[in-house]
Amino acid sequence: MNDDEAPVDEDTLRQFVPASFGQNTKESNIQTQIEKSRRKVVAVPEPKQLLATYGSSSEDEAEDKPAAKVSDDDDDDDDDDDEDEDDEFPVSHEMVLKTHERPVTTITLDPSGARMITGSMDCFIKLHDFSSMTPTTIRAFKTVNPAAGKASANDESHPINQVLFNPISPTQVLVITAFPQGKIFDRDGELWVEFVKGDMYLRDMKNTKGHISEITCGAWHPTNPDLCVTAGTDSTLRIWDVNNKRSQKEVIVHKSRAAGSAGRTRMTAVAWRAPVQGGDNILVAAALDGSLVMWIGEGPYSRPTGEIRDAHVRDTWTSGIDISPDGRLVVTRGGDDTIKLWDTRKFKKPITTVTHPSSSSQYPTSNICFSPSGSNIVTGSSTGNLHILNPATLKSELITPVTPGSTLITVLWHPKLNQIITGSANAQVHLLYNPTTSTAGAKAVMSRAPKRRHIDDNPNLTMDLTNGLDPSAIITPGAGGPSIQTSHTSRHPLVGLTASGRSRDPRRPYKPDVTPFAKGNPDEKHVKESIPLSSMRDEDPREALLKYADRDKDPIFTSAWTETQPKTIYGELSEEEDEEGPEAKKVKR
Repeated sequence: MNDDEAPVDEDTLRQFVPASFGQNTKESNIQTQIEKSRRKVVAVPEPKQLLATYGSSSEDEAEDKPAAKVSDDDDDDDDDDDEDEDDEFPVSHEMVLKTHERPVTTITLDPSGARMITGSMDCFIKLHDFSSMTPTTIRAFKTVNPAAGKASANDESHPINQVLFNPISPTQVLVITAFPQGKIFDRDGELWVEFVKGDMYLRDMKNTKGHISEITCGAWHPTNPDLCVTAGTDSTLRIWDVNNKRSQKEVIVHKSRAAGSAGRTRMTAVAWRAPVQGGDNILVAAALDGSLVMWIGEGPYSRPTGEIRDAHVRDTWTSGIDISPDGRLVVTRGGDDTIKLWDTRKFKKPITTVTHPSSSSQYPTSNICFSPSGSNIVTGSSTGNLHILNPATLKSELITPVTPGSTLITVLWHPKLNQIITGSANAQVHLLYNPTTSTAGAKAVMSRAPKRRHIDDNPNLTMDLTNGLDPSAIITPGAGGPSIQTSHTSRHPLVGLTASGRSRDPRRPYKPDVTPFAKGNPDEKHVKESIPLSSMRDEDPREALLKYADRDKDPIFTSAWTETQPKTIYGELSEEEDEEGPEAKKVKR
């Protein structure tokens, strides 16, 4: 090396020299990936009256109010407090899913925590499998329209009110939409059972075989995998057997005592749970007239075991209700901006009442639930904060913002994963977890190696050949291939359809559009198979009569009358009558 040449930096040279030869294993720094998912939370103040109980001053409650979680790296004391909170509640890290287009109204996970289903106001349910996700591929693997079951813009769709996995048989999923018919799907999103709709012209609700108006919510039987209950706006609770979809097993008619309601009201929330220690299970429901009703889960249902007429303010939507694991406490979240705690053994007055702004007027599926151990109560707020309450005093033990400025609609605390799942009005699903105390779920996803990026992952640079070529594609000769200038939406039910509804896939038959007036008309196949003599409408009357012209040669009687069959005798006409015809009748004068 000459003296004029600059010395070579060894660190720069080492970057270009491979450290090893041969095939390298794909490894990732798990700790670094998990650390990237740590939540950076900023304190968001809540209204002073949020936690003020009845009969106490707002100033005293403001002093006792726990501070929201704040992340400050410069303060060691704050870090120690945060670590203690992280160990107690699984809220230190999060994984975000953005698979819906409108507010997420309901979330459910199977008992093992391997599959998650979310429902939204966009009328679709999304199926997510944690085992197939990586930090760079967090998405749903299937989209289902439970109202129509078909991917067509002309099909009727309804917002999703509730989706629930069967706690005993995880292969069954109860799907409640804004429609009188509840449905049972399997865990892969295939329709299994569709319950019947009742006759809306019958006044006595006990005589109808199903709901006659919209279903608001539902619940599974805690011990029998074949039974579920649905609550409707027709003032009834109906218990169904999944093996009999033609009629409900039991009908519970709630007779409202509110003036001007004619004995009917809307059932807004229902919960069904069996105590962990054993004993009779409990069925509790709330109504729009402000009442709270309780039955023994196994019946009889002719009279409730407990009823509170003015549990909440009349004509306010009680959106959330849940029963503690020991079966002794019931918590309700009403549309009158209150959260109340009730004792099932003294079902008359609330034990504790706190003020909590309600979002049920805008999002009727806003819920509240107990933690798996029953030591906490979880709910969301209209400001996007997650509240973890003490079940004895209903005071917040932790307030942490999840989606600031966007209403937190639904919450769920999974017992096996020890993770809190939230759905918000900004169409996001957040999975809160703790790397130390949580298992599987979001923790397993964030611990996997990221999927290597490929050019096919960018829809703007690739073409989906499974749906055929777009008729509007611009094909330039000699350019090496077609240039498609259309928008692409991954796994959307309308992908592969033209503006007129015709499929772009040449292998898929064309389905003609159906006008709104023709939706209720039966098809031609159904008419021919179900309606007798329906084919006569397409026959020529003359040809139908000529088929019987020669029938007089074959006697229609039995063979016993063959020899004695009478013969028709006509009068003989003379030659003059043959030429002139019969004599005209004489005109009477």
